[in-house]
Amino acid sequence: MKVLVTGGLGFIGSHTVVELQNEGFEVVIIDNLSNSSEEVLKGIVAITAKMPIFEKLDLREKKSVQDFFKKHDDISGVIHFAASKAVGESVENPLLYYENNINTLVYLLQELQQKPEAHFIFSSSCTVYGQAKTMPITEDASIQTAKSPYGNTKQIGEEIITDVTKVSNINAILLRYFNPIGAHPSVEIGELPIGVPQNLVPFITQTGMGLRAALSVYGNDYPTVDGTCVRDYIHVVDLAKAHVIALQRLIDKKNADKLEIFNLGTGTGSSVLEVIHAFEKVSGQKLVYNIVERREGDVTSAYANTDKANTVLGWKTVSTLEEAMDSAWKWEQKVRRKN
Repeated sequence: MKVLVTGGLGFIGSHTVVELQNEGFEVVIIDNLSNSSEEVLKGIVAITAKMPIFEKLDLREKKSVQDFFKKHDDISGVIHFAASKAVGESVENPLLYYENNINTLVYLLQELQQKPEAHFIFSSSCTVYGQAKTMPITEDASIQTAKSPYGNTKQIGEEIITDVTKVSNINAILLRYFNPIGAHPSVEIGELPIGVPQNLVPFITQTGMGLRAALSVYGNDYPTVDGTCVRDYIHVVDLAKAHVIALQRLIDKKNADKLEIFNLGTGTGSSVLEVIHAFEKVSGQKLVYNIVERREGDVTSAYANTDKANTVLGWKTVSTLEEAMDSAWKWEQKVRRKN
């Protein structure tokens, strides 16, 4: 079966392409290379010994999307990652986020709704919960007013998909994930942000390599175990496998409803300082960091209740925080040796 992975050369996308190919799917990747590189294809081939089809395409161009689906008219499964994803940047440039994350989704769904049957896996986020009232967060937790335009695009995206599944042949699963980190154990692919990293772990590993003078920790006066923000950090390979299981669920018609929602996390919250200490343990070095002001858009704490994913989807994480940090560190070292 042919599956489209948008943003398939990005961090989570590339790891999902690997898992799809390992399970025998034929994969077509769309990526505009805005935050990725064609070099990632070599890593995918090194792991799977198979080259996916790659189309460099900007999903914001409606005609390009239409032409793509005419060319690849046998695609019935889509895993949609392509999006801008930094909370801070979205606060500064909201219109970029609305264009990138909403228009592209609409154009994809317009093509899929013309098919007799389509399976759609949406890369959503725990940001839709805002600052949830209770921890851990279940799928039934109320959707809070978004704290950032990024979070809002995920909420709007979910609403659009919900509306479309009611009146079309599209079946969809919304995967709300927490904080993906780490790299493939082969160290052939990993997280490779262009420019200054927007996520904690690549900033830590780049600081560890001496590329950054110090890590900024945004606030140490939150009501948490050590005053720093708490998140649920999930190994990217565990996360990638969940996408394949979710897609297979739709293909096998095991979904209970036309639209299903699952939280993907480990079920354990870790503070920023705990992540730093995990890095220090696996790398054997001290990390330079400074406590700075809180950052707008950040919630205090977010970690998942994973019961539904564990029991209904039949998926759970296997990697620990230290294993994920170790893989991220090995990847960072490999990347810098190449440069």
